[in-house]
Amino acid sequence: MNRIYNPNKKTWKQFLRRPTQTVDDIEAVVMEVFQDVESQGDGSLRKYTQKFDYVTLDALSVTDEELSEAEKNISSKLKEAIALAKSNIEKFHRAQQTPKVEVETMPGVHCWQEKRPIQKVGLYIPGGTAPLFSTILMLAVPAKIAGCKEVVLCTPPDKNGNVNPAILYTAGLCGVTQIFKVGGIQAIAAMTFGTESIPQVYKIFGPGNQYVTVAKQLATKFGVSIDMPAGPSELLVVADDTANPAFVASDLLSQAEHGADSQVLLISTSEMMINKVEKEIEIQIKDLPREEIAKKAVANSKLILVKNDQVAVELINEYGPEHFIMCVENEDFYLQNIQNAGSVFIGNYTPESAGDYASGTNHTLPTNGYAKQYSGVNLDSFMKSMTYQKISKAGMQKIGHTIELMAEAEGLQAHKSAVTLRLKELKTTNFKSSEV
Repeated sequence: MNRIYNPNKKTWKQFLRRPTQTVDDIEAVVMEVFQDVESQGDGSLRKYTQKFDYVTLDALSVTDEELSEAEKNISSKLKEAIALAKSNIEKFHRAQQTPKVEVETMPGVHCWQEKRPIQKVGLYIPGGTAPLFSTILMLAVPAKIAGCKEVVLCTPPDKNGNVNPAILYTAGLCGVTQIFKVGGIQAIAAMTFGTESIPQVYKIFGPGNQYVTVAKQLATKFGVSIDMPAGPSELLVVADDTANPAFVASDLLSQAEHGADSQVLLISTSEMMINKVEKEIEIQIKDLPREEIAKKAVANSKLILVKNDQVAVELINEYGPEHFIMCVENEDFYLQNIQNAGSVFIGNYTPESAGDYASGTNHTLPTNGYAKQYSGVNLDSFMKSMTYQKISKAGMQKIGHTIELMAEAEGLQAHKSAVTLRLKELKTTNFKSSEV
């Protein structure tokens, strides 16, 4: 890992840069696939599946027989683990439900807000080096709680044309309505435009590599919303001498093993802690089945020594990490001052893995600094707020002149007339404001 000691603030942006390509580097490739899928539909999806996933598919959709077979191939212990995680995720997201908001802004002017589910949502589930069935829990569970009618899932097949059984089992358990063996850019394009097999959706959710991230951003140009720009995984840990260096190292490696383009950072006020963590990483990385992937990610990562907690907080807020672990004595100081982070994990016994799988919080989070302006996925991500108003005759008499004045000042005469006609009608019927 790269060591940086007491960096000058002017250099922060440079050394905090993520190891990812820019949108400009990728967009041309993504646009070419989008145009192909839009014009050629399923034929284009089969072509790109053969090109990128090395398999030729007769059918893109997952059958009921495949779902039944997948259930047989999942151990009872894993089923129990998935059920426990699902239960916790349901509890946390059901707690996010809010009642209708109602207020009478002035006598006779009644306004309220209600939430409605997004009817059609698309879930993208990576299935390459790590089949992320846990992401289905994070997306399909709140989608069902919200009341989304159509929940479409796309995930890449393996070289035999199959989908990982854990993905299929979890999708069936969570009530996904349709599952398709399509991955990468072409999956995002399919859900954006719709094809003969895959329906068009209104909003697309889910993480992916840099190409999938850019594809999601491009989808917004064609009228489809997305959860957030969620790219390669990242983790920042702040630790002082109260931290357990073995725990810290294990947390850093838990994200490094996601992919070669992942990034992990350690910020500390203690050089001794940095030394201990680096030694632990060297020891633990050797035991990882994904050692080579983790090594590449670690090569892009940083060990940063700072003077005090205040500098640490400023640096963390500048970076805006997807995952933020704090193992420090002065917890309250960090909790009060951290403004930019996707999800926060507090204390030596709260590993990031807990949020990834089973604590109940959502692991679909903003990366690449987008935690400065985006929230992680939550129940409201699958809903939209609609406002209503109803004005009584008395209310129109009280508010009408205000509307007329404002419309006239903006030069919008029809807006004014819509009110003036009503006020004249009330006047001719001798309506009194005290009447209902």
